[in-house]
Amino acid sequence: MNNNYKIEVKNLSVTYKSLLPTSEDFQALKDISFTLEPGKIYGLIGRNGAGKTSLLSVLASYRKASHGDVLIDGIPLFDNGELMQHIQFIYQREFNAETAETHPKVLKYIKKEGAYRPNFDQAYADELIKKFNLPTNKRPHKLSKGQQSILSVIIGLASRAPITIFDEAYLGMDAPTRDLFYKEVIKDQERHPRMIIMSTHLVSEMEYLFDEVIMIHKGELIKKGAYDEIIALGTSVTGATTAIDVFAKNKEVLNTETLGGFRKITIFGDITDKDHILAQEMELEISSITLQDLFIHLTGGQEE
Repeated sequence: MNNNYKIEVKNLSVTYKSLLPTSEDFQALKDISFTLEPGKIYGLIGRNGAGKTSLLSVLASYRKASHGDVLIDGIPLFDNGELMQHIQFIYQREFNAETAETHPKVLKYIKKEGAYRPNFDQAYADELIKKFNLPTNKRPHKLSKGQQSILSVIIGLASRAPITIFDEAYLGMDAPTRDLFYKEVIKDQERHPRMIIMSTHLVSEMEYLFDEVIMIHKGELIKKGAYDEIIALGTSVTGATTAIDVFAKNKEVLNTETLGGFRKITIFGDITDKDHILAQEMELEISSITLQDLFIHLTGGQEE
């Protein structure tokens, strides 16, 4: 069985048809292309409405693209049952009383879900149930929101699917439980490498997990690359306003903050050795910024 699938996304677009004759169709994704390699953890980040879930739905073959292709090892993904069983898509599910009778109690539910995944490890699922202290004698809709999130990520981790996708599935968890989940992702990735794609708003909390980052904004791919390379694109420079103005000449400034006679700017792009020497001469402080700060500045500031 191949556990080293490669994904190629070629000129992918997703358009939602308007239900009202007076409204325009909405284009959620606009001509996106990139490649994903096996054995890496990818962080997919974007603002609300950026197109993250639309993209992941296509990558999981839950939705057909309006235009373009998704190829796995050169084979078209959509409606390919053989390939789809090697993709696990975990998202924030709604378990409610109306659908309660279709869901068995937690332990049977996990086993039922695992039956569709060739790599599913029930012993590992049982281990995770104990670690996360998940009740097994209830139906999913009787669990708290946090416990429902735990149920979902247990299925995702234990699936050991070659392509495992987590779309904000952990938002119901409290901070200690999320931390346990992150540690488990790292631990199991060392033992059983696979491609993991994690969509999140919790960028500052999760960025240490990512081998590579995919950043989308308003349906467009704006950055993709190794985590270290991406964050190296953003630099903070602080010092006297007059010196900052000289230093920033001919540079792309993403953000400016001024307080009295001092100014702090965020620069996008490489900082050269010459820049470092100039900064030292002008008594400016140069420092790196976080992925979250870079993301905020690249996409237009803090969200309302």
